[in-house]
Parts: sequence; structure tokens; C-alpha cells
Amino acid sequence: MKIAFFGTKDYDKLWFEPLTRDKGEGTYNSDIYFFEANLTKETAILAKGYDAVCAFVNSDCSRPVLKTFQELGIKLLLLRCAGFNQVDLNAAKEYGITVLRVPGYSPEAVAEHAMALALSANRRIHKAYSKVRNNDFSLSGLLGWNLFHGTAGIIGTGKIGVAMARICKGFGMNVLAYDTYENPDLRDLVTYVSLEELLKRSDLVSLHCPLFPSTYHMINRDTIALMKDTAILVNTSRGGLIDTEALIEALKAKKFSAVGLDVYEDEDELVYENHFSDIITNETVARLLMFPQVVITSHQAFFTREALQAIAVTTMENVYAFEHGLPLVNEVKQ
Repeated sequence: MKIAFFGTKDYDKLWFEPLTRDKGEGTYNSDIYFFEANLTKETAILAKGYDAVCAFVNSDCSRPVLKTFQELGIKLLLLRCAGFNQVDLNAAKEYGITVLRVPGYSPEAVAEHAMALALSANRRIHKAYSKVRNNDFSLSGLLGWNLFHGTAGIIGTGKIGVAMARICKGFGMNVLAYDTYENPDLRDLVTYVSLEELLKRSDLVSLHCPLFPSTYHMINRDTIALMKDTAILVNTSRGGLIDTEALIEALKAKKFSAVGLDVYEDEDELVYENHFSDIITNETVARLLMFPQVVITSHQAFFTREALQAIAVTTMENVYAFEHGLPLVNEVKQ
């Protein structure tokens, strides 16, 4: 198969290229052309002459893009990520395009980053680093609190939520969990409660759920009001889970002792690109960074060697299954 790979970074080539070198029976038997341009309505036409398209979490997979794919005869959309909220699944079904994703590449990578954000924001590591670099060794503004014996609230108990629950348990925390479906693997590790009870009791709230209409802005003015003023809030899932305006209002009112965000609303125009010399017109990041207890990273929770390797292998396994008529275990359906 010929695959048009959009939004290419150096690390993508590092992990994907070795998997396409071998040709013949039993191999992935594919050719990948790496486009640096991200997938948009304007760049979709670059997929002309290819059999499949490989896109990422910040790609535009809306109806107009998928319509272009249909006109080009493309039948396969490969998502090298777990999330699929960027894909118009109704359009994909209508145009006969199969969508395959990577549902679980390295849950531990994301969970470890979530805890790193919680610790960094709580203990003001970002501020301490800057102070020491400027020869300021005072402790003012760096006070945090012990996670030990605190209560962690895990919202979403899939593989990443399970990994986060184990980490929190290792820190000596009492772990509460909320999900529409209880995970039997967590029976001896967490206590399932209602969302309202979790928010009221938790010292650390970590989000690990997909972005659906039912979860959009699940952290809003009403749910924030339920939370402790001293709570830590961490989001490594999808920016749309948190109502940014409500979060900023809460921060202004001195709510939350710490906030760690790897994702946030309106991130797509910034994420994975170097804007060092640019004037950033997106106000979301600037407003959030006004608050000393907020730490923001660039949607990098997945970014470990193990995760990148798993993403590449699973993506190519998806190609192999599609091409050989095998069960499509990672298909995304409406």
C-alpha cells in the first residue's frame, strides 16, 4: 500500500521507516511518503495517488477533507493516535472510508506525565527552576502539600486511568474513581463513586476519558464549584473536557492549588510547532500562564520511546489487517 503520512516530524520517520523497508509475504509491504504539512482542507489533495492516509490527533478529518479522499479513491484513514474526535465518522461511513486507530500505545507514558504535571504544579518546580537560574534561592511562592494520605479522583478508568490509579496508590493516596462502566481490574485498587462525590472528596482530580458530547465541558462552573479550593486538577486527555472560561474564572477566585494541562481548548493551531519568533494570537495559553500554579505542556504525554514504537507497530498492523481482510480490531465506527 502507498500511504500519505501527514504532519511528519523527525521522530515519526525514526519509528515508521524501519517497518516499511522489508517487502514481500509476511511483511507490511507498504510505502510511506512523509509530508511535513499537516492534514487540512487545503492539503488533502496531496493524497492523490495514494491508497491510504495517516493522520494525527491535530489533523483535520472533517467532512470536506473526507470528501476529497472519496474523490481520490482513498478507502483507509489511519489515525496514529487514540483519539478520534477530530474525525467526522458519519462522513467516513457515507464515503466508504475505514477509520483505524491506535487505542492503547503506552498507558503508562500518559499516566506518568499526568503525575509529573501534578507534582510540578503542586511543588512549583517550574517556578523553582526559573528562580534558581536567576540566582534566587528563596522559597517564597514554592509551598506545596503532601500527596501522601491525600485522596486522588480518577475520572475515566480505561488503561490510562488504571495506570494513573496505580501510580496514585504508590504515592500512598486513597483512590476514588468514576466511570460509566466500572473496570473489574480496579476492584481492589479504587473505590467507585459518583462524579459529584469524587469531585467533592478529591485532593487530586485527573481526567482520563475521551471527548464525546456527553463529556464535553464536564469540568465547568457547576462541577468546579463542587471541588476543594485546594484541589489539584490535571488534564492529559482532551482540552474540551474543561470549560476554559470557567477554569480561568475559578483561578482568578483563587480556586485550585495547582493545575497541570497537557491539553487545552483551541490548541490545534499551536501544538507540535515552533512559534518562537511568532506573535501568538491565541489568548488561551497566555491567560492560563498568568497564574503561578498552572503548568502547561504541549500535548506530549504520549511522547516516550516505548509509546512511539507501539504507535508505529500498531498503525502498520492496522494496514496489514485491512489489506489482507483480517479482523479490524481497531476500527472506529459511528
